[in-house]
Amino acid sequence: MDSQTKTENCLGWAATDPTGVLSPYKFSRRPLGSDDVSIKITHCGVCYADVIWSRNMLGDSIYPLVPGHEIAGIVKEVGSNVQGIKVGDHVGVGTYVNSCRNCEYCNDGVEVQCVKGPVFTFNHIDVDGTVTKGGYSSHIVVHERYCFKIPNNYPLASAAPLLCAGITVYTPMMRYNMNQPGKSLGVIGLGGLGHMAVKFGKAFGLSVTVLSTSTSKKEEALSLLGADNFIVTSDQEQVKGLSKSLDFIIDTASGDHPFDPYLSLLKSAGVYALVGFPSEIKFSPASLNMGMKTFAGSVTGGTKMIQEMISFCAARKIYPQIEVIPIQYANEALERLVKKDVKYRFVIDIENTLK
Repeated sequence: MDSQTKTENCLGWAATDPTGVLSPYKFSRRPLGSDDVSIKITHCGVCYADVIWSRNMLGDSIYPLVPGHEIAGIVKEVGSNVQGIKVGDHVGVGTYVNSCRNCEYCNDGVEVQCVKGPVFTFNHIDVDGTVTKGGYSSHIVVHERYCFKIPNNYPLASAAPLLCAGITVYTPMMRYNMNQPGKSLGVIGLGGLGHMAVKFGKAFGLSVTVLSTSTSKKEEALSLLGADNFIVTSDQEQVKGLSKSLDFIIDTASGDHPFDPYLSLLKSAGVYALVGFPSEIKFSPASLNMGMKTFAGSVTGGTKMIQEMISFCAARKIYPQIEVIPIQYANEALERLVKKDVKYRFVIDIENTLK
């Protein structure tokens, strides 16, 4: 049934100014529309985007700001037109909650590239003029198109990071055919995104090399995540030894770094996919042209790809490495994320700790 007249109070944690400090905050979600799904949030992953907008690092934050775009939960109500989702289903919501649903990209299920721009899950103006508020909250109302079914046997805490970290690396891997068994993949950066690239690479049958500035991550990369090789990028000899040996590279690093040395590791016709956001990209044209290499950018993915990835993870039993935390620890978690002190994704237990 539609509840056009009733708006439920929602409890969340919000930043109220550019210090980014989160504290309890009550607000109202929109009434359930005929195409909407109301979701009781059980878990929400902690992404660096939460730091960026909580602290107004891009100058466009709208306060009070409720972050969180790696949302998992249980459906508690559906609108009268909703067909594919029912009360009690386990679902996820990712980085966007609306799009024009009419352009070529939306029609192809690649809504993240919507011509009019997708409506992001928090700190964005929705079609009704309201400011979107994210998953550090008790529930959310979303159009069914932007909800993804999570199999009941896949833990909701594990599902949350798939909705941003997972899909951000899965999308370019599928787009550029990085799922060919026997091929070789380099993963730059071993954080929330990088560790998922390693897991997907191994599931696709690739030989995976982790390229990291941090020696301390070597043992876990090889033993826990299953990487085949680990290179400390400050060791020039190790890096040179990999010359022209990789078919693909996924670069998850957002800190500034040189690109020419990494491009030299690709075989001819190799593909370099950048999903991080360094302040600039600079490399010699020869690094690209002489080996017929492809340098591509990517963000998250469309609804079709997100659902495919969730199903793939459930079928292959691929789970992010997570540290589950109470909402009361959110500020410390964001600080630790800035310091890269997390292995490999914080997930907030909303259901049991947000009171």
